[in-house]
Amino acid sequence: MFSVDSEQVSTTSKPDISREKSAELYAKAKTYFPGGVNSPVRAFKSVYGTPLFIKKGDGCHIWDADDNQFIDFCCSWGPLILGHNHAKVREKVIEVMQHGMSFGAPTALENELAELIVKNNKFIEKLRFVSSGTEAVMSAIRLARGHTKRDKILKFEGCYHGHTDALLVKAGSGLVTFGETSSAGVPKSFADETIVIALNDREALQKAFAEFKDQIAAVIIEPIPANNGLLLQEKEFLQFLRDICTKNGTLLIFDEVISGFRVGFEGAAGHYQIKPDIITYGKIIGGGLPVGCYGSSAEIMSNISPDGAVYQAGTLSGNPVAMAAGIAQLSELLRMGFYRDLNNKTEEFAAAIQRFATARNYKFKVFTIGSIFWFAFTDKEAIRRADDIDAASMEQFKKLHRELINRGIYLGPSGYEVGFISSAHSKIELEKAKRAIFESLEIVFREK
Repeated sequence: MFSVDSEQVSTTSKPDISREKSAELYAKAKTYFPGGVNSPVRAFKSVYGTPLFIKKGDGCHIWDADDNQFIDFCCSWGPLILGHNHAKVREKVIEVMQHGMSFGAPTALENELAELIVKNNKFIEKLRFVSSGTEAVMSAIRLARGHTKRDKILKFEGCYHGHTDALLVKAGSGLVTFGETSSAGVPKSFADETIVIALNDREALQKAFAEFKDQIAAVIIEPIPANNGLLLQEKEFLQFLRDICTKNGTLLIFDEVISGFRVGFEGAAGHYQIKPDIITYGKIIGGGLPVGCYGSSAEIMSNISPDGAVYQAGTLSGNPVAMAAGIAQLSELLRMGFYRDLNNKTEEFAAAIQRFATARNYKFKVFTIGSIFWFAFTDKEAIRRADDIDAASMEQFKKLHRELINRGIYLGPSGYEVGFISSAHSKIELEKAKRAIFESLEIVFREK
């Protein structure tokens, strides 16, 4: 473990790494794609420099087009819990690809992956595979409406549920408000079916259910909100949410696209021992390949076509390559002690960084759960709501990101994004990362 003595930590900024090839690729990409990217955060608008174009990943490392090597804490935004290019995942995918890559028809692989999930997750009885987390959430919302015969949805400010129209909304100025569209192209009539309130606000929840009595089909929440910082909720609030939904005949949806299979095999539902009515999962169940799923009780899932009247379909749903990757990955996650070892490693990593910052009285906190962590420039002991985040602190993250990139550490290019540790992050690499983080924090706070 590194000492936190100041004389052992460099306070000299590193020169910027070469991004010549990445810059050339970005310039060309801008002639093909809006903003030069196929997903907005990749554009590096919140940090310094042009986007890094990644050409290779192996273990806990990635390499960009200029051959810069990084210890990767983005992990494709979470699903690479085994690291990049894991041998068993790769070999299973290659084995299955020899027989074809898409059929638009059932395969035994779908049964095998579903069995791995259902037999080891007491919170769902049946599921449906789709092609992304967004698609899983969209389908879960439709299922909730079809099952309850109600139209309105309640969501929380600070939780992200993909780019589904009805959920691309933000809170208005009142305690309980209809959502205001947060994207052009979303009709106001769609937003008017979505109620938005702040996280961790029991009064607002009670008011919403009183004001819209017998109208709310579902409440959707990230039980571990991890798309707008790591807004850890107390179990008591989640239990209150469970109870008020039950009382009002409203379905509770846990969006576990980030937390599912991350904090444990049963995700946040298992971590808190709270049973939602519907759960959504993302690409972690496909080893990082494009896949998602939603699951529930057999009764609720019986509403889905062809058994019921709620229509949902997809040619690539249950794609054999994604199923193969998922079988290999989830089999590894079921190994005895997997989560204990991974979560302990993450806790030690986060604790060392926090000790360093605390010893220097830096306004800096490391929030963590399972193998997820978030760096926040704050002195608050807990941040549970989106409006608790100081927007001005993102300038400090911007400096931190640049210093870390120049030291070979890759975080998601936004201070609102969380980081992830994989089983491929060795103690040696985590020690290197801690040293880089210590040095970078010294520079950020020296320049403040």
